[in-house]
Amino acid sequence: MSEPAPLILTLQMDAAAFATFDGLRRRHFPEALNHIPAHATLFHHLPGEDAAGVTETVTALARTQSAPDVAVTGVRFTGRGVAYVLESEALSAFRGRIAAAFREHLTAQDRQGWRPHITVQNKVAPDTARALHAALSQDFRPSHFHAPGVLLWRYLGGPWERVATIAFGDAA
Repeated sequence: MSEPAPLILTLQMDAAAFATFDGLRRRHFPEALNHIPAHATLFHHLPGEDAAGVTETVTALARTQSAPDVAVTGVRFTGRGVAYVLESEALSAFRGRIAAAFREHLTAQDRQGWRPHITVQNKVAPDTARALHAALSQDFRPSHFHAPGVLLWRYLGGPWERVATIAFGDAA
């Protein structure tokens, strides 16, 4: 019997920010590979065998957290794609509390330094990515969005299945 698929935790964006970033992702991410909506990943691999426990722990931590404002501070070239850079001290602290709660279960990817971002293009030729990076950088203006909560997903080998929507304390 195989282990249950891992859980992924992403940031929930307010409706306007989600529409903007998901629109960019739909426009620039290779259609055949774009199985999921625009997102900012907090954790790539939480224990899939304990979805109820993960949901309970994240919910308890989210209840003590005010919904953060997240700054969009730049456009990053990733080699074969483009992402928007995010910054939020409150969100970083929240992620740190979750990392502490699951420290024994974290993969190397989730233990390494966290660089929050929203990928709008990936898995394209470097020249294609450079061209989009140049275009998006030229028009870029720093902005902010409100993050009312987090989303817990089960990884299904490409697409994801939503397991839970968890509101921050003052957004519940």
